[in-house]
Amino acid sequence: MELQTVRTTLTLSKDLLEATDKAVQAGKARSRNEFVTRALRRELAVQKRAEIDAALVEMANDLDYQREVLQMETEFAPAQ
Repeated sequence: MELQTVRTTLTLSKDLLEATDKAVQAGKARSRNEFVTRALRRELAVQKRAEIDAALVEMANDLDYQREVLQMETEFAPAQ
């Protein structure tokens, strides 16, 4: 399945663009586009993981959730 792409324009600092070009020249990516795409995917994954971690912290502090977990553990204990 081919991903749909959209052309866009980014404004980058000169040093960031130079570092990207050096990485491409060193063979770390085939193109600027590939390099930026991988960096964006990595950053989005980090943000998603942070959202999941925040939700888990919230669940750990939710008394209703904790009671529900304890009830499920009690109900499933005979199956172990």
